[in-house]
Amino acid sequence: MNRGTAVSYRVFVRNWWRRNDTGLPGLAGLTPDPGARKTTIATHCTLDEAQDIAMRYNETHAPGRLSRKAEFTSE
Repeated sequence: MNRGTAVSYRVFVRNWWRRNDTGLPGLAGLTPDPGARKTTIATHCTLDEAQDIAMRYNETHAPGRLSRKAEFTSE
């Protein structure tokens, strides 16, 4: 199977933190969660489209305590 040379991007949202029960000082019951589940919101985007979609999502959705934000990566 051949693959084109054009780079496309996938836009997704995920939480940066997860709740924990340890109650460590300074973390207020939160732990970094770099491996959190990613929910895809767009695929096969150009770089400009991916940046625009992620920026619009982040501007219109409050990140909340777990810091849920849109990001993108190459496919």
